[in-house]
Amino acid sequence: MLKHLLSFILLFFMVSHCSLFAQKVNSSYRLHIKKTTSPVKVDGIMDDQAWSKADVATDFYMILPTDTSYAKVHTDVRMTYDQKNLYLFVTNHHGVPGPYMVESLRRDFSFTKNDNFLLFMDPFDDQTNGFSFGANAAGAQWDGLMYDGGSVDLSWDNKWISAVKNYEDKWTFEAAIPFKSIRYKKGIKEWGINFGRNDLKTTEKSSWAPVPRQFPSASLAYTGTLVWDETPPSTGSNISLIPYVLAGGSKDFNGEDGVNKRSEVGLDAKIGLGSSLNLDLTINPDFSQVEVDRQVTNLDRFELFFPERRQFFLENADIVAGFGYENIRPFFSRRIGLNAPIDFGARLSGNIGDDWRINAMSMQTGKVNEIGLPAQNFSVIGIQKRVFSRSNIRAIFVNKELLNYSPDPSSEHQPYNQFNRNLGLEYNLASANNIWTGKAMVLKSFSPNESQQNLIHAANLQYASGNLNFNWRHEYISENYQAEVGYIPRTGYYKVNPSIGYLFFGKNKYILNHGPQLSTSIFFNKNWEKTENSTLLEYMLRFHSQSTLTIWAGHDYVNLQQPFDPTNFSGIELAAGTQHEWYRWGAKFNSKPQSLFTYALSYRTGGYYADGAMTNYAAEMGYRFQPYVGISLNATYNDLELPEQWGDTKFWLVGPRLDVTLTNKVFFTAFAQYNEQMDNLNLNGRFQWRFSPASDLFLVYTDNYIPYPVQVQNRALLLKLTYWWNL
Repeated sequence: MLKHLLSFILLFFMVSHCSLFAQKVNSSYRLHIKKTTSPVKVDGIMDDQAWSKADVATDFYMILPTDTSYAKVHTDVRMTYDQKNLYLFVTNHHGVPGPYMVESLRRDFSFTKNDNFLLFMDPFDDQTNGFSFGANAAGAQWDGLMYDGGSVDLSWDNKWISAVKNYEDKWTFEAAIPFKSIRYKKGIKEWGINFGRNDLKTTEKSSWAPVPRQFPSASLAYTGTLVWDETPPSTGSNISLIPYVLAGGSKDFNGEDGVNKRSEVGLDAKIGLGSSLNLDLTINPDFSQVEVDRQVTNLDRFELFFPERRQFFLENADIVAGFGYENIRPFFSRRIGLNAPIDFGARLSGNIGDDWRINAMSMQTGKVNEIGLPAQNFSVIGIQKRVFSRSNIRAIFVNKELLNYSPDPSSEHQPYNQFNRNLGLEYNLASANNIWTGKAMVLKSFSPNESQQNLIHAANLQYASGNLNFNWRHEYISENYQAEVGYIPRTGYYKVNPSIGYLFFGKNKYILNHGPQLSTSIFFNKNWEKTENSTLLEYMLRFHSQSTLTIWAGHDYVNLQQPFDPTNFSGIELAAGTQHEWYRWGAKFNSKPQSLFTYALSYRTGGYYADGAMTNYAAEMGYRFQPYVGISLNATYNDLELPEQWGDTKFWLVGPRLDVTLTNKVFFTAFAQYNEQMDNLNLNGRFQWRFSPASDLFLVYTDNYIPYPVQVQNRALLLKLTYWWNL
């Protein structure tokens, strides 16, 4: 197996050696930034003396609808700094008359559904990691961590201020970003930087340094250069304390206990160890204000994945959370605190040296007597070394250890593994122009009494030009591999997964581009006998209005390796070894984002397990009274026609939602989730007041009901106050 993996790594070098050492693509795009000696007032008005002396980044390039000309919508960007803050002033001129278009004043808005401006910043100039800041035309803020060369994690929040002003012919955006809120390489005078603009009235997406249309405007491979007149100032003492106080109560109506009252305090601390390395500490953390996961209908044979949203785990998380693939994750931080309270933890993350990054974390959870679970320690360390222009090598070690644990043979509780460890290495390919990307990885697990069949290796290679894209991927996971702190929903298989697609760009006044995409996934058991195959052919049309239509057809074959209930709630299972095959087809349509009323519709019909049939309808509709109120409804209906023991099974998943954004600092969200498959109705309301940057007051209410007859199961009310205090 390792021989095949090494062969694939060699293939990386053969297909991409011409661009691995290439110069930065947009190195000629340079914006000079000068230190200001006069104060800057962040009010969205360009009357400060500093702005009259600042260089201007202008003449943006169009990304969409075409990437071969200058943007028709004019944008001007100015930057300056002082000892504490990096300042930004943007003038977004209107391309055509009319009001701006936004969803709401809610933070971290959807890029495609808002008139907005975004800054993409690479303060290590490694074209891989960085920060993004921005705002929509109504003043809602956007901030996120950038990773993997162009992805943005919007769950990250930090301390900065901004202001937006609207005029008849333009809107302006001004921001002050404290140097203490970001990480950057000490002593360098050139940062990677780019600016992105989305203008819905003209359906134009543009950037200062040109980005090919097949890539997002956030692609760090295509950043220009921010040239400092002096090296950026040292952050000096950079210690932040973020305490919280919490009060509330909950009641389980299925039990005889009364109201369970809660009153807690906890503390997070962020300690800057220089400008690029950070130490995070937490004592008795609480994440009850994190928004509830959106429920989905689960007709899959394996566990579903929900992303991490807790702030403590996010900074530089890509080093460990990004190791592997979407279904091969040796470390998944949501396993920590899943069934036991977190007592305390520490995390060291950031850059060490020119090309090295680290994320090392240790978390301690308390014991849970009800299930016989002892105290546990969760530790992970990930180290990344940049190679060539944009590629890197990563190593990871994950350890879960039970503390002071001796299994009691007479106990009614199941015994637990004393430890589970994972060790892995991967090479991530990213060519200078981002056209070639890929990964090759190997993982091994260690547990008590574990056999030698505990290995994973996987690799992929992807090519993405303006028209053609293809990807080859293969995986091997041995049947005894264990990752108790990871997300690996299935084991014991080989998999090959090639895909190819082509886009046609014409001059049709309605259609921007269109083209087919073909992919297949084939699974084999350890004897190389085919156990599963899923093939999908899609044809996508993207219109100039930014609406999209996709028509698709597919074929599935499954030889069940484990018993499976095709309804996922009846309890009646198909036997292992039974074979199932069917065809399916469907379509989906997403409306143009400019309308106040937006919608997405999808339809699927065809065969299903046990020679049955399945029909699915899904809709997502929303109406906005911009920028203050948004109303949306998600609905999914499944109709399963199965043999007599199951019968015809029909169930709904419905989720109405109300978003009220009184200002860009005061938010109220209320939603319901009716899940007929789980026989549950969930009600949730959350009020948030950001009374100071990164400091919040939350009031959270939640209810869970049995729908028929309506009967409350549990209820909770929580008040939480957090404050970000810089020492």
